[in-house]
Amino acid sequence: MEENINNANTPNEENEGLDIMAMMRSLWDGRKTIFITLGIFFALGLVAALTMKRTYSVQTVMVPQVGADSKGGLGGLAALAGFDLGGGTTNGELSPLIYPQIVSSVPFRLTIIHTPLHYEKCDTAISMFNYAKAGYEKPSVFSYIMKYTIGLPGVIIGSLSSKPEEIEYPDTNSRTSVKDLRPIVVSLDEQRMLEKMGQIISLDVDKKEGYITLRVNGSEPVQTAELALKVQQLLQKEITRFRTEKSQGELEYIQARYDEAKEEAERYQMALAGSRDRMNNVVTTASTVGRERLQSKFNVANTVYLEMAKQLEQAKMKVKKDTPVFSTIQPVSIPTKPSNSRAKTLIVWLFLGIVVGCGIVLGKNYWPKVKDMFKKPEDKENEEKKEEGKK
Repeated sequence: MEENINNANTPNEENEGLDIMAMMRSLWDGRKTIFITLGIFFALGLVAALTMKRTYSVQTVMVPQVGADSKGGLGGLAALAGFDLGGGTTNGELSPLIYPQIVSSVPFRLTIIHTPLHYEKCDTAISMFNYAKAGYEKPSVFSYIMKYTIGLPGVIIGSLSSKPEEIEYPDTNSRTSVKDLRPIVVSLDEQRMLEKMGQIISLDVDKKEGYITLRVNGSEPVQTAELALKVQQLLQKEITRFRTEKSQGELEYIQARYDEAKEEAERYQMALAGSRDRMNNVVTTASTVGRERLQSKFNVANTVYLEMAKQLEQAKMKVKKDTPVFSTIQPVSIPTKPSNSRAKTLIVWLFLGIVVGCGIVLGKNYWPKVKDMFKKPEDKENEEKKEEGKK
């Protein structure tokens, strides 16, 4: 008997916990509230859709050509496949997994924000930093509304808090001559721009397929396409600089030694020619010995010069060999349509309106039950006694 009673009570308790029909009736009874909330959110969504800033997106796909005949090349290919053969760099080969770190670095972003681009409002090319600083890029009306309504507490806190001061680096004359010791000094305006660059530029590396996807967002079609080209070119330049840094240093060293050997060989050659001209009329033992000594020095200097010439050509070939090649699968093109849609924005706001409206209606009906769940047994007994006293 007790088991039957328990089994009979179980469905009732489940129905009390989640009664779909009761919820549907509650929503139907509160349809007026839902429609009012939906109307409010429709108005907000309409304002947001009409006043939102149009954004454009450009995407380019590249494939880095890494050599498979060296450990570095094998390491780069293994990194693309998702395997680690000992760090991000091996034998001068830069792993493609490091490319996003290059794009997000401060020097890279500083170079990008100060790169001139063409905007519709400007007759000449202007950098993103100067364009924003000149006031050409103004926030939308809806962003103002959100800033001084929902974001009003943040505005008040920001106005009350102390603003950070600009950092001025001391004069370089008081330091050593090593230029690498100078840190990067970023102004407050530049810092704000650098924080926005994370939303503007993104680089994804596909480990399985081995290609790189660069995405750039902008406010205008031509400006966005130019920005994508600048980012692509700068990325290739930085990777080339890293790959050829060692071989380029060797080339510069050999070039300097080559110039010295060439100058010395030419000097002995001119001295030997002058000695021969002086010996045309007078031939003595001393002059003969002097000419032989000059001839010997010239031979040594010329041998060194020829050897340095060979090494110079080899160093140039090494630099060309280390220079990476990027195959562009999907080149940069000027976008014809904006990436954000007003219709999608309005749909999102309508969906939020339905959710909020249903939440308000269901909250009114189920809020007393929720309060009862968190009440203490003593409080429930006191309320029951008060109700009995009223009766």
